[in-house]
Amino acid sequence: MHLRRIHHAAIICSDYQVSKRFYTESLGLRVVAEHYRAERRSYKLDLALPDGSQVELFSFPAPPPRPSRPEAQGLRHLAFEVDDVAACKAELEARGIAVEAIRTDEYTGRRFTFFADPDGLPLELYEAPPAASTR
Repeated sequence: MHLRRIHHAAIICSDYQVSKRFYTESLGLRVVAEHYRAERRSYKLDLALPDGSQVELFSFPAPPPRPSRPEAQGLRHLAFEVDDVAACKAELEARGIAVEAIRTDEYTGRRFTFFADPDGLPLELYEAPPAASTR
């Protein structure tokens, strides 16, 4: 088996319209497809990043909350690679989104920070290595 990359991450949101605006307008993800599944009373929104990876956004009637303690078992956070963490942090803050202070990864020396989506899902901005930067 040879796994090549992450194809998508799936997120179930509590308020579909709020999360759709957040991921498309605040984060700038491109809508690939949007489907309403009447039998499930559920939306499925496929959102793309420039490299082709995707975020799938789902709505379901009354989804149960997920425990969200920092070290709870399960997916810890979703990280997006960016060229300039400080510039992205400033852009998010200008849109009214709270962003933690920028830290430096002790092993890679790369900068990163965290913020949250409308349901409190931890999202990370992680700076690309200089060779991968498009600056």
